[in-house]
Amino acid sequence: MFQTKVRFAFPAPVLLLAFVVMFALAGCSAVTPAAPAEATQTEAAPAEAAAVAEAPATDAAPAALPPGPPPGGQMGVMPGSTTFSSVAPTYTDLAYADQSDAQKLDLYIPTSGEGPFPVVIMVHGGGFMFGDKADGAGLTGVDQLLEAGYAVASINYRLSGEAQWPAQIYDSKAAVRYLRAVAGEYNLDPEKFGAWGASAGGNLVAMLGTTCGVAELEGAELGNADQSSCVQAVVDWFGPIDFLQLDAQFAGTECAQNHDAADSPESKLVGAPIQSVPEIVATTNAMNYVDADDAPFLIQHGSADCNIPPVQGQNLADALGADKATYYLIEGAGHGGSQFETPENLQLVIEFLDRNLK
Repeated sequence: MFQTKVRFAFPAPVLLLAFVVMFALAGCSAVTPAAPAEATQTEAAPAEAAAVAEAPATDAAPAALPPGPPPGGQMGVMPGSTTFSSVAPTYTDLAYADQSDAQKLDLYIPTSGEGPFPVVIMVHGGGFMFGDKADGAGLTGVDQLLEAGYAVASINYRLSGEAQWPAQIYDSKAAVRYLRAVAGEYNLDPEKFGAWGASAGGNLVAMLGTTCGVAELEGAELGNADQSSCVQAVVDWFGPIDFLQLDAQFAGTECAQNHDAADSPESKLVGAPIQSVPEIVATTNAMNYVDADDAPFLIQHGSADCNIPPVQGQNLADALGADKATYYLIEGAGHGGSQFETPENLQLVIEFLDRNLK
């Protein structure tokens, strides 16, 4: 069922540190237009266009999302937001591996319906340096997912202070394999797994969606090696994809261009100035693993994001192709913000997942 891909042999000294989620980057100031939020849809399949606009959308014709509240917050943290989980996990601190105390997840099971339930794996942001599976921003949409009949697994992974890359993708894949291994015990559907992440979590879910079967990124030694780590749908909210182009893509803008620095989050992630180790940085870039077997993607980015250039999401969508990816540029939104969390936008996410997991 699942195909094997081999692209990059991971260099021996695999390194990591942090990719500081975006709101922590100094000097990045987002522009916040006064107009209501709109989204530009490109690379969209017809089914996606129908979800947000009455008339068919094309690459040249923007499609509007329903207006949301004014821009606000960073990294998905909005004042007064009501879209975070309002319920406690059904199961907490399930260990999906045993090399670190960080290798745990919380599992939410719907209280209605018979199952087995499709699963959405939530991967928190925090630049690979901080964050937790119980953080509010990382739980955006959990209530809506449960109501729609999805089980939700919110995962922790080793942070950069503990382990180097590729520990983070190893852990993410180990969590997927563990959930498949225990699917019968928790009434989960092992054939229907989605992944949703914001910022650094967006990078990891993009990697999950494009590296199915890539042995050097599997981390099979973490357990359940007989299970697949593939996912069948990906929701990427403003994830960094191509580290080497971050500064160049911000050139000429008001946003700080400090990603190439030796002490940048990206350089700490790979253990050296990113431009000096392109072969290692290549293994963090989902575009380098794209092929026809990849999962469908829904990618959303704010036009005023001063942490990660919006073109990063557009380029990933272009690489995946219109049959695999739908990209929305949300006008006026920053690196997260209330526009991402409107009921209308969360419903758009649910409908995307429904089309691919039900």
